Amino acid sequence: MNDIRRTILWVIFGFSMVLLWDQWQIYGGKKATFFPGPATTAAPASTPVAASSVPTGVPAMNSVAGSASIAGAAAPILSAPEAPAAPRERVVVTTDVLKLTFDTEGGSLVHAEFVKHIDMADKTRNFVLLDDSKDRVYMAQTGLIAGAAGGAFPTHKTLMNVVPGERTLKDGSKELVVRFESPELGGVKLVKTFTLTRGNYAIGVKHEVLNGGAAAVSPQLYLQLVRDGNKPPGESSFYSTFTGPAVYTEAMKYQKVEFSDIEKNKVDIEKTAENGYVAMVQHYFASAWLLGDGIKRDLFMRKVDTNLYSVGMITPLDNIAPGTSRAVEAKFFAGPQEEKVLEFLAPGLELVKDYGWLTILAKPLYWLLDKLHSFIGNWGWSIVALVLLLKAAFYWLNAKAYASMAKMKAVNPKITEMRERLKDNPQQMQQEMMRIYREEKVNPMGGCFPIMIQIPVFIALYWVLLSSVEMRNAPWVLWIHDLSSPDPFYILPLVMTLTTVLQTALNPAPPDPMQAKLMWFMPLAFSVMFFFFPAGLVLYWITNNILSIAQQWIINTRMGVPPQFNLPKFK
Repeated sequence: MNDIRRTILWVIFGFSMVLLWDQWQIYGGKKATFFPGPATTAAPASTPVAASSVPTGVPAMNSVAGSASIAGAAAPILSAPEAPAAPRERVVVTTDVLKLTFDTEGGSLVHAEFVKHIDMADKTRNFVLLDDSKDRVYMAQTGLIAGAAGGAFPTHKTLMNVVPGERTLKDGSKELVVRFESPELGGVKLVKTFTLTRGNYAIGVKHEVLNGGAAAVSPQLYLQLVRDGNKPPGESSFYSTFTGPAVYTEAMKYQKVEFSDIEKNKVDIEKTAENGYVAMVQHYFASAWLLGDGIKRDLFMRKVDTNLYSVGMITPLDNIAPGTSRAVEAKFFAGPQEEKVLEFLAPGLELVKDYGWLTILAKPLYWLLDKLHSFIGNWGWSIVALVLLLKAAFYWLNAKAYASMAKMKAVNPKITEMRERLKDNPQQMQQEMMRIYREEKVNPMGGCFPIMIQIPVFIALYWVLLSSVEMRNAPWVLWIHDLSSPDPFYILPLVMTLTTVLQTALNPAPPDPMQAKLMWFMPLAFSVMFFFFPAGLVLYWITNNILSIAQQWIINTRMGVPPQFNLPKFK
């Protein structure tokens, strides 16, 4: 009862640490320490997934998240042998922001390298998102499946011809076109045209279906992303972000699904829509298939092989008469999660930059941070400025909290003396303590609520800094060349620890010895984690600590309570 507010805060903090540790164990592939659940099995990250394990067909919709089956889709895509149109080859295409590799087997996109983003694990290379190698599988595929009339049509396993043309975006050119043509299968020819534009991570993809047969056909176009279930290389063990498939529709909004839920057939997404997108999401980057509004599509997620998963959509094409064609325009995005760019491309696409349940707070914080950066030009100083503005906005709340702490500090000698005097009479001690609080007009909870109100805002800011690709490889000052990576010399974490110790010492020491020990142990344990956190997050916390210390010092002085540092006594 001596200091209820502090006890509540430490209980919340301690429980959060337990949950964080538990999630870290799960993330590392170990059994949960505190809250074990049923064991799950997954392919080890080091197990290579061969190219031959790429799915050979789009599943019937009755096996996709429990939705109704589509007529004619129950059989695998490859229901008839396909004669090669040309030798299989890889086609490399380069723009000012992308270096892409297409496979003439299906005209699939099998490698996407970002020219303006380096690989943080190996800074001599560009960052690679899509890949088809012995260690990773992550591809974008499209093709046709039969409608109600049946038949075998070109799929992502059909060998196609690549039309000769430019492979590098020339200076002065705004766009680059890559075109693939399939042989005629089932009387149907599929032509894929990829249009890449300067400075753009979104690619225009046009599918033309030509009916060269003697009868009308009604094929269905599928667009899918296939990816292994491994975490991105180099992701920190101390904090993890979502990696996996997601869908968006106007009706159900953003729905993300863990690979483990697909494994357990626990996928619950909207099955049909006329808007939205499908995506694969990871820290800082994403890929997505985008169709225009008004086009009917069926959405699916499924496991296609050991540690291999797909998300996609199927759209039916109208009846195509002999000698006619039908075209479907789509977009494929593969790039960094730059919020303004994503908002421009499609409604809801910015949600792949996942702030979790605090999105309503995080989005305006990111907007303000971006505005500050437009004036300051340095993300590090923009973080400092944003924290300064937040502290100013919460000045009066903090003032009330620190004023309450100052009053508690002033009456602590009385409380300590009383506890010692009545240590053998707990009931009388409690009554006497409440009497002192009433006489001194001290509210034990007075410093708790003002601080708790601010916690969601600072957690939201934490996720803004953790999720924003703009922090990636962004310098601050001197030795800090990347705000998204830990401080290489651990200077910022040491400063963070020092400010935490000073802030703890400035608070009134609890008379209870156990509370006093806990008050010192928890912040120090918390500080250890910051040695592994991105420099931008540590900078934010240091700034917050320094401003809090300054405000607390000023308020204590004004209230006539001389600021002093209460050092721990571990006897």
